[in-house]
Amino acid sequence: MKYLQSMLSRKRIPFLFLFIIIAISCSDDDSDTLTPENTDSEAEAPTPDTDSEDPVNTDLILDFIAVQGGSQNDTYHDVIATSDGGFAALGYTQSIDGDITDNTTQVNMYWLTKIDNAGNIQWSKTYGGSEDDRGEKVIQTFDGGYAILGYSRSSDGDVSANEGFHDHWLVKLDANGTIEWENNYGFSGSDQAFSLVQTSDGGYFTAGFLDVTASDGEGDDGEPTRGARHGVGEFWGHKLDANGTREWRRYFGGTNNDRAYATVQTDDGGILMVGASESNDFDISDPKGSYDFWAVRLDAQGSFLWEQSYGGSEIDIAYAVTKTPDGNYLIAGDTRSNDGDVTNFKGNADVWLVKINDQGTLLWEKTLGGTGFDSARAITTSPNGFALTGTSRSTDIDVTENNGQNDIWVAIISDTGVLQNQLVFGGNDIDFGYGIASNPQGSIIVAGDTQSTSGELTSTHGASDAVLIKIN
Repeated sequence: MKYLQSMLSRKRIPFLFLFIIIAISCSDDDSDTLTPENTDSEAEAPTPDTDSEDPVNTDLILDFIAVQGGSQNDTYHDVIATSDGGFAALGYTQSIDGDITDNTTQVNMYWLTKIDNAGNIQWSKTYGGSEDDRGEKVIQTFDGGYAILGYSRSSDGDVSANEGFHDHWLVKLDANGTIEWENNYGFSGSDQAFSLVQTSDGGYFTAGFLDVTASDGEGDDGEPTRGARHGVGEFWGHKLDANGTREWRRYFGGTNNDRAYATVQTDDGGILMVGASESNDFDISDPKGSYDFWAVRLDAQGSFLWEQSYGGSEIDIAYAVTKTPDGNYLIAGDTRSNDGDVTNFKGNADVWLVKINDQGTLLWEKTLGGTGFDSARAITTSPNGFALTGTSRSTDIDVTENNGQNDIWVAIISDTGVLQNQLVFGGNDIDFGYGIASNPQGSIIVAGDTQSTSGELTSTHGASDAVLIKIN
């Protein structure tokens, strides 16, 4: 494991003012700042952000960077703050050495690490079988254990069954990472899961997508014959009891690709799923362009309440959603549009934030980034508003630097979407942030991976290594 303690790199990052346009705008080594090369040479000159809100003057202190893994490909796709003051990170690994101590096959396995507050691995465990198994989401459950979700091709080892290609695979663990139960949900096609919440009744809700063509229309308990009018992929959600037994399942979409990447339980016990839709028919009533942010709201029994598309004429993909303190929702992803619902487009692709209310009404939207490619993959509440992470290739407008290709970008925004501060982490190759969490002390931790061989995020364990970055 590569671990950088901030005695060397514990630098204080000054607050970045938004009113001046300057240079802000799907292993082993040490350092802590990344920046990707700008590939948008034809981007139009950006327009300054005219937000009038006074920014909050916050300094950010890098606590540690930990690069973890073995000699093959390793990644973290999610991270949570745990009740004991530490963290847990989930992803997948092909390694059988290094920080991976219990794997014997060089195929992708779910990989969960329990980490203390200083970034040291307390335990590391893999889960899966002899085929491709990829962990996407981890939560700490009400009993102090964990639940991990992703998708699996295995039908052996830890995986009791498989219906064809990829299935949604949910695993319930105790506090030490020992399996208590596991269950798969799927049909003969590629059915992938990305989001998981424990519901207020002690059960679970999982979200992802269904290959409805391969399922021949099956997979919807509310309306079993819907498949005759649907196509490639659908938003697919499962409501489960505390033991993983299905209570109901629903899918939504049109004749093209529709994929749910994130979900939250609403205050009334219902569900909001968000992701991307390429469709312009059936369940999609008001498409905007090529791909749109798409939100689907259900009640507690799985009945459809409303759906709404957000975006412009190009590709817009939502990857994350969080509740806001005022009872609304903030959706994060990226946009390539410069029309429709998208204003102040900066170039190539921007981080795009959309705030909606519980009826799906668009309250406000903001773009962040520079003239290169910028994307948000995760968002969480923080003491000063919200923190998001993803990747950036920009070196201008909201982004201060680039160290190679894609860098991990961390941005702090206010309750109204105004950029308060940002940090860039990376090396000479592709570095990506996929998960973010904050703890009660106000620390922020980011999970992702690096392929860099020089710079602050150096992967010397293998082809790619998992990364954890803690900021105070």
